[in-house]
Amino acid sequence: MTGVKSTEIDEAAAALAAGRLVAFPTETVYGLGADATSDEAVARVYEAKGRPVFNPLIAHVPDLAAAERLVVFTDSARRLARAFWPGPLTLVLPRAADCPVSLLASAGLDTLAVRVPDHPLALSLLRAVGRPLVAPSANPSGQLSPTTAQHVREALGGKVSVVLDGGPCRVGIESTVVDLSGERPVLLRPGGVSTEAIEAILGPMAAPGEGPIRSPGQLESHYAPHLPVRLGATRARPNEALLAFGPAVAPAAVTLNLSPACDLIEAAANLFAYLRRLDRPDLAAIAVMPIPETGLGRAINDRLRRAAAPRPGGDR
Repeated sequence: MTGVKSTEIDEAAAALAAGRLVAFPTETVYGLGADATSDEAVARVYEAKGRPVFNPLIAHVPDLAAAERLVVFTDSARRLARAFWPGPLTLVLPRAADCPVSLLASAGLDTLAVRVPDHPLALSLLRAVGRPLVAPSANPSGQLSPTTAQHVREALGGKVSVVLDGGPCRVGIESTVVDLSGERPVLLRPGGVSTEAIEAILGPMAAPGEGPIRSPGQLESHYAPHLPVRLGATRARPNEALLAFGPAVAPAAVTLNLSPACDLIEAAANLFAYLRRLDRPDLAAIAVMPIPETGLGRAINDRLRRAAAPRPGGDR
């Protein structure tokens, strides 16, 4: 493992368990790892990358059995997993009912992307930490993906607690992503496993535009609760829930505060879970207090605008 000692893996696992960020190699690119079950750890990934919106992240696990605890596998998914895992293939499947992965990691969707990386250091770390890890490319959003530990240090510097050096990445491009949550397989992203190899097992796949929309940012109305969402509120109206932000809030029928301290990382970590908790049939709507349009606030506001947008069919 390119000179990495077991004590370094233990140090990295302890950092992850404490909610900090760790960069580690996979066969594709270096990943910016965080505890996938921690809302705040996942929020730190978005902040460190400067990720403009909450795109779904991939949950990395050490084996198929670990993946089956997170998502509902189909026969097609098992065939692909047995053929290409460990390896550069990501499968998008319905979240299991008791899935422990943060809703922020799946961007509020009812699906989750999972894969088993084909790198001994990544697998050792996953086994040591004992929980799934999100690990998008360890670089600021929009920049070239890192394929060496030095790339990570140059790009992210002090934002990462530990950088595990596993040498240059063998594949060097991101994993192929296949959505198996609908009736027909959909190729969401070409990558390290060829389309031809996948279709030899599954048959023809649909392109993203042909199949159901599962990835974020493709619909104006998305991430939406059943209740109407009213943005820019300073107080709640009668029988409205209040999604608050900041230290002083007016009374409401039900109030949840994204961050009394105005901490955008805390607010991002709470966003999807709090929207779900306020989406109650005994309430009329969800009023949302203003969020600053800076840093992670831009991503939070993007999701809130989509939650508040008129839905197809005009039901709000």
